[in-house]
Amino acid sequence: MKVAVVGLGHIGLPTALLLARRHEVVGVDVDESLVATLNDGELPLDEPGLDSLHDEVAERFTAATEPEPADAYVITVPTPLDQRENVADLGFVRAAVESVAEVVSAGELVVLESTVPPGTSERLVQPILADAADDVRYAHCPERAIPERTLEEMTANDRVVGTDERATETIRDLYAFTDGELHLTDPTTAEFVKLAENTSRDVGIALANEFAMLAEGIGVDAHEAIDIANEHPRVDILNPGPGVGGHCITTDPWFLTGADAQARLVPLARDINDGMPDHVLGLVREQVAHVRRPRVAVLGVAYKGNVSDTRETPAGRFIRRAENDGYDVRVHDPHVEAYDEPLVDRETALEGADCAVVITDHDAFRELSPADFDGMRTRTVVDSRNILAHDALREAGISVSVLGDGTQG
Repeated sequence: MKVAVVGLGHIGLPTALLLARRHEVVGVDVDESLVATLNDGELPLDEPGLDSLHDEVAERFTAATEPEPADAYVITVPTPLDQRENVADLGFVRAAVESVAEVVSAGELVVLESTVPPGTSERLVQPILADAADDVRYAHCPERAIPERTLEEMTANDRVVGTDERATETIRDLYAFTDGELHLTDPTTAEFVKLAENTSRDVGIALANEFAMLAEGIGVDAHEAIDIANEHPRVDILNPGPGVGGHCITTDPWFLTGADAQARLVPLARDINDGMPDHVLGLVREQVAHVRRPRVAVLGVAYKGNVSDTRETPAGRFIRRAENDGYDVRVHDPHVEAYDEPLVDRETALEGADCAVVITDHDAFRELSPADFDGMRTRTVVDSRNILAHDALREAGISVSVLGDGTQG
């Protein structure tokens, strides 16, 4: 089978290379420099296992700027959030489908992996394909993978597939690279399932964050309380933190609710999580209230621990607000090579700082000792992830504030 994969980003390129284990694959992207890089045998993504996979399938993979006739087409373009309206921007999806429509023939399969609002397949995608050719088989199969574990999750996770019986056999052949189960349903349900998964995570994090803020006011340690509550067999409370990042959890809830005025819980959860960087900044203000023109060291700008992905990171909002407060902000992240703010090594970030703020739960930060903070001008720490050795830091004379711990001070 010949497969065209349209969109060669964080999901599209790994998908294309996995498909190339069994099929001839042409990867399609409008970015000419990206296509040239791939055809030169170089990879633009730093993802575990991707280099060796590319070496394995290089003879069956090429890149192009436009789709060419194939037996199956897999669309993996991004679906950003329209920040003004809080709705999905489907411009990339529409353009990709229209490009496929120019070459698709009767009986061929088109799969949309891009995450989209419910009804997108029925109202936007399938009508375009129906006008292009008779009997085009269609499926919506949203991806389920996270950075730094993309290949592992693509080959192990179950997948939901919205399709009809005509496409089932081809779908099973196409996704033979996964050991997970394919859960068959209709396209709209498949769209809903993907959004419900990430929205559930967002709401759960918001609840944990609300518990943390309540605990601070009541005078208890939310982390201890959550650990005890989770001993109940039907309770599974998540960990609080400085907010939510990544492309999916920050946007998918809005894709689900759209402009539906009846949605109440989901927008509230988004509001709580978006406000957490401001809450962390409030903890910092308390620590440096007596310091003139404070210097703040931000530890971590990746949106989650041990990855390099900074998309929609809560660190961004924290840094902008801190700078607006007049703080001198220095930023360090051992996993990130480039960011909107200049990055420095840990020693430089902490040297002369009045407060160190842990934003990302990297393992490297869990190992910090009191001596690592010796270069600070004012030795105060705000731990928004509850990962530092607080007792050891306090015994060394360092003032520690932990998000969610109301027993402090």
